Amino acid sequence: MIDLTRRALQVAPELLGAHLTSRVGGEQVTVRLVEVEAYEGTDDPASHAYRGERPRNRVMFGPAGHLYVYRHMGLHHCANLVVGTEGTASAVLLRAAEVVDGADVAWRRRLASGVCRHERDLARGPARLAVVLGLTREHDGLAVGTGGDGLVTIEAAPSGTAIATGPRVGIAGAGAEAASWPWRFWVAGDRHVSATR
Repeated sequence: MIDLTRRALQVAPELLGAHLTSRVGGEQVTVRLVEVEAYEGTDDPASHAYRGERPRNRVMFGPAGHLYVYRHMGLHHCANLVVGTEGTASAVLLRAAEVVDGADVAWRRRLASGVCRHERDLARGPARLAVVLGLTREHDGLAVGTGGDGLVTIEAAPSGTAIATGPRVGIAGAGAEAASWPWRFWVAGDRHVSATR
């Protein structure tokens, strides 16, 4: 079991290899997380919570174990797992995954939202991952279960995953000074990790 009450930099690498299951709309999809990014609230210029609590980011300031789902550039949804102690606004962006169960549902959802030619691209990138899991702003604040119960659940991975780390992706604007921080974590050599520029 992953202790989600710690800060994002501690939790993020432990999420790699974990299985996340969504039962949204009565359809089940399970993914194996292969890439994540840590965001450290008011201590992190790249975090949505850097300038304090607002209606959009309120979930980040709440207790650990909830989803923070936001709309990126008005186009795509992205999902974060809130971690840390209440008030710290620490969260982990779910960047990429491998679909391990419910591939038929994942393919249908992805093709309905755009082009997808390869299995490795089903959940490769945070917006694609949210589509595969069926997550939208409607799921912002949803509690993530640690057992078999709940709309979204997470199950820890066995230890021993080879982890790589580097700069986060797409950091610009006010958070640009934090662009080089090595707070992105991924399963080394995994083909489902997002392509970065």
